[in-house]
Amino acid sequence: MAMSPLTLLLVAIAAIAAPLAYGACNGEASLKGVANDVLWEYGLPKGLVPDSVTSYTFINATGDFKIQLASSCYVWFGDHYTYFDKNLSGTMSYGAISNLSGIQAKKLFFWVSISSMVARPERGMIEFHAGFVSEDVPISLFENVPVCGNGVGGQFRGAAGVIREMNVLPVAEV
Repeated sequence: MAMSPLTLLLVAIAAIAAPLAYGACNGEASLKGVANDVLWEYGLPKGLVPDSVTSYTFINATGDFKIQLASSCYVWFGDHYTYFDKNLSGTMSYGAISNLSGIQAKKLFFWVSISSMVARPERGMIEFHAGFVSEDVPISLFENVPVCGNGVGGQFRGAAGVIREMNVLPVAEV
């Protein structure tokens, strides 16, 4: 028995709509390359994440997200040197990110993990937290989406890098 063109069209629409309806019901949306736009929708500047996003998952009900970059990389935000792991994750709410993993900032001789951030637009700042320590950084540094770079800072991450930077002992490259 042959199907009419209308029946074929309805079957095709149902086949396409079923997965979309499932995604809407469980509150999960996978977005490829638009993580920066979602940041903006949540009251955060687009430039918090570099340009090399390859995939992004955001769960509306909880605010949990996962971002995958093409590779780990380094970015300068003014005089702040920042490392981005290939995989980033956290929980987003309006104007804030908590439970953050995958981002480190260089402070003096040490790399510290950024655990959360809060936008303070009334002061023109973003407050970054590394454990119980915080620092205000101008929001203007994050207006543009930064370009992901290889960076020379990779060799300075970790204890061996601290020793090398302080010129206390010679440390071999691994």
